[in-house]
Amino acid sequence: MAGGTRGPVPVPVQSQDRNLTQDVLDLLDTKSPLQSSEDFPSIPQKDIKGALDRLASRSMVEYVAKDTEEAVLSEEAQTILANGSHEFRVWSAVKDAGKILIKDLGNVVGTEAANVGQGNAFKNKWIKKDGDSFIPIKDDVKDTTRDQLREVSETKSLSDAKALKELKKRKLVVLTKVITYTVTKGPKYAKEIPVEVTDLTADMLAGDKWETTNFKPYNFNALGASQDAGALHPLMKVRQEFRTIFFNQGFVEMPTGHFVDSGFWNFDALFVPQQHPARDMQDTFFISDPPKADKPRADPETEAQLDAMEDSSKRLFASSQNTEVKPRDYEKYWKDVQAVHQDGAFSSIGYRYPWSADECLRLVLRTHTTAVSTWVLHRLAENPRPARYFSIDRVFRNETVDATHLAEFHQVEGVIADFGLTLGGLMKFLEDFFAKMGLHDLRFKPAYNPYTEPSMEIFGFHKGLKRWLEIGNSGMFRPEMLEPMGLPKDLRVYGFGLSLERPTMMKYGVDNIRELLGHKSDLKWIREQPAVRLEKE
Repeated sequence: MAGGTRGPVPVPVQSQDRNLTQDVLDLLDTKSPLQSSEDFPSIPQKDIKGALDRLASRSMVEYVAKDTEEAVLSEEAQTILANGSHEFRVWSAVKDAGKILIKDLGNVVGTEAANVGQGNAFKNKWIKKDGDSFIPIKDDVKDTTRDQLREVSETKSLSDAKALKELKKRKLVVLTKVITYTVTKGPKYAKEIPVEVTDLTADMLAGDKWETTNFKPYNFNALGASQDAGALHPLMKVRQEFRTIFFNQGFVEMPTGHFVDSGFWNFDALFVPQQHPARDMQDTFFISDPPKADKPRADPETEAQLDAMEDSSKRLFASSQNTEVKPRDYEKYWKDVQAVHQDGAFSSIGYRYPWSADECLRLVLRTHTTAVSTWVLHRLAENPRPARYFSIDRVFRNETVDATHLAEFHQVEGVIADFGLTLGGLMKFLEDFFAKMGLHDLRFKPAYNPYTEPSMEIFGFHKGLKRWLEIGNSGMFRPEMLEPMGLPKDLRVYGFGLSLERPTMMKYGVDNIRELLGHKSDLKWIREQPAVRLEKE
C-alpha cells in the first residue's frame, strides 16, 4: 500500500500458526471482556501483548494488565508429586522391610532420596537408628510435602506462606511473574482491521478525499527512533566543572600541549633528585628517539598561548602589579638548578651527588602537569606578583592497571603565588574547592614530595567502594625550587595536583576506573549520563 497507508496489519502476529490479532477480534465479537490467561492459555505473553498493542493503537480494543505471582513446580517437585517425597519414600521402605542397613538404603530408594530423605525422616521422627540400621518409629505418616506440592500444582499457590518459603528454599518451587490482560472492545472496534492512511497528499487536498479518509491517529506516546548522537564523557563534564570553578576564582589556564617533555622541566627543576625512584622505568615512560632534549630555552609558541590566556583573564591585584619586567636567563637557571642539586645553594645543602646533564635532558612522557607549572613559575619570575594558574590534561605513569589506577590519566594542576601564604590557607582553599564539586568529606595526611614542604595528600570517601581514596596531593613549593627561578624569597606558592578520574568516579558512582576510561567503557552508559547534574545540599 504505497503512498503512506497502513493496512490490516503490516506483519500479522503469528503464534503457533495463528493470526492472534484476528483471533482477538473474532473472540471479542462473542465474548467481552476476555481474559488472556483463560482464552489464550498457550500463547506466550510477549505475543499476546504484541497483538493487543497493534489493536489498541487503532482504538479497536482496550486492555488492562494485571501482574500476579504464580508458584511453579521444579522437575524434582514433579518427581515427588508422582512418587512421594524423599522422606516418605525412606520411611515407606524402612517400614516395609522392618529394618534396613544404612549402607543399603541408597540401593533401595535411590541415592538422592536416601541422602535427602533420611535427614527429613529423622527430623519428622519417622525413623531412628538401631546400630548400623534404620528402623521405623511410626506406623502411619502423612506426606505433607507431597500434599503441599499437589496444592501448588492445582492452584499455582500455597495457603501456608511459611511452607511455601520452605519449598522455595528446597528448590522445589519457583515463583514466576504472570501478566494477565483483561480485554474489551474499543471505540473503533470492528471484526476486520481497516486501512489507515498515514500521509496527507496533494491529491487529497486538491479534492475532497481528505474529508472521508481514515487517517492513522498520531501516537504522541511512541518512543522516537534512537539517535546515535554524540555525548560528552562524564570526565569532560567534571573537567568543565573544575574549569568553571577555577575561572570563577581568578585562575588563568596554562597551555599543556607538550605530552613529551625533558627531565629538566619534569624532574630537575622541581628539585627531584636524579636517583629518585619516580625517574626509573617502573614509573616513567622514557622516549628513545630523539635521544635527548635541548637545554631550557625560549618557547615562543607556548609563550604566545599563555599571553593570550592571560590577556583574556582578569588578573588578581591588577592595581598593585609591578610593571618592571626582568628578562629570563635560561643559562643561569640551568646552572642554578645544577648547583642546588649537586653542591647546595640558596641556603640549602642540596642532595650532594654528581649531577648529570645527560640524565637531565632525557625525554619523558610527562608524569605530571607540574612540569608545566614549573615553566609558568619561571616565566612569573620576569614580573613577580600574586598570580593563580591551573591546567587539566593527561599525564602518563608506568603503573599496573587496577580498579583505581591507570597508566594514562588526567591531572588537575593548580598553583597560587602570593605573599604571606600559610599551610592552613591551602587546606581551607582545598575544602572550599571540593565543596563546590559536591565533595565534603576530605581528609589530609602528611606526605613527602621532593618539591613541596610541608606536603599533604588529600583523601575523599568513595561510598561505592566504601573506602577512602587518594584524590590529590598538595603542599607549598620549596625554596630550592622557587629561588633558582629568580622569584623573591617572600613570594610563596601553593601547589596542588588533583585527580580528575577519581572525583568523577565518586560523583557518578563508578567502582572501577577501567569502566570510566579505556576499552571497557560502556558507550551506552556514557550517552545516558545527564548533561547537567543538580547537587543536593
